[in-house]
Amino acid sequence: MEQDPHYTEEGELLEAVSRITPFSATTPSDEEQNQPTAEISCQMRKENPGKDDLQDSNASLSSNSSMTTKELQEYWRNEKRQCRQVKLLFEIPSTRIVEHHLSKYVMYKIIILQTGSFDCNRSVIERRYSDFDKLHRNLLQDFSEEMEDVTFPKKTLTGNFTEEIINERKLAFKDYLRLLYSMKYIRRSKKFIDFLTRPELEEAYGCLRGGQYTKALEILLEVIGLQERLTRGNPVSIVPTLCAIMVCHKDLENPASAFEYGEKALLRLHVHTSHRYYIPLLETMITLAYELGKDFLSLQEKLEEWKSKKHPIKIFTLKELAVREYVQ
Repeated sequence: MEQDPHYTEEGELLEAVSRITPFSATTPSDEEQNQPTAEISCQMRKENPGKDDLQDSNASLSSNSSMTTKELQEYWRNEKRQCRQVKLLFEIPSTRIVEHHLSKYVMYKIIILQTGSFDCNRSVIERRYSDFDKLHRNLLQDFSEEMEDVTFPKKTLTGNFTEEIINERKLAFKDYLRLLYSMKYIRRSKKFIDFLTRPELEEAYGCLRGGQYTKALEILLEVIGLQERLTRGNPVSIVPTLCAIMVCHKDLENPASAFEYGEKALLRLHVHTSHRYYIPLLETMITLAYELGKDFLSLQEKLEEWKSKKHPIKIFTLKELAVREYVQ
């Protein structure tokens, strides 16, 4: 068939743009706000556009009809980027053998990457076979049906430290984590999140209790990024970590940094004023704001408002709360 001479490259791109359902951020449901999640989905809206979606698409096409070819191409790339799924990838690139006086085991280095966004950060943790085994047994207690077809590498009596076995387990554990993460209720579960974050958090809080604030801060700053990725739909869950970072900065005489993390924590608690960290956080923020010459009156008003509505109760300081975290 002879090509229409008026059918230009711009026309082809405009036609493609007209088929796009623009991505728009929506307010998550109450269920989603209370559950950690790490995915952004727009496929359903693309396959089942509603009336508003079609109107938005037509308006978008109309507003972009005067674009040049280059601008249309950039628009197309941006639309695809916004609809890209956000997920975590697990890699196990290396291992190391640890030997103590009475024990010997393999530590697997796990790199956790986030795709589908501009986040180029990565998290690195180490876990041994027994950690994976404990996770598997714990998950079977709550998710027996979901785990029915999940295979776990068995422990052998001999050969556990041969290169062949170690390489096989590297691949097996990588697939294992990928499969667990693909199941919504498992990746949102506390047991799965604890497997990826708790050892580091316990170490950090141990350092904090021992007055090793620099070491504690170093670990907490490493783990907070991973916590945010794993609990994207439940921002309140990372408030204790933010407050621990705040305590470390304050004791290291970095009030500006402490105030910065305090603001992040308060933002997550603005509708959760009954949270155990809310009042200790407010009191610490008032002290820091006064020290930094910032507005502390609005914070003071929130504190007085809360006290006028509540019966007098014992309130721990922010540091007292922090040192109590992860105490066995």
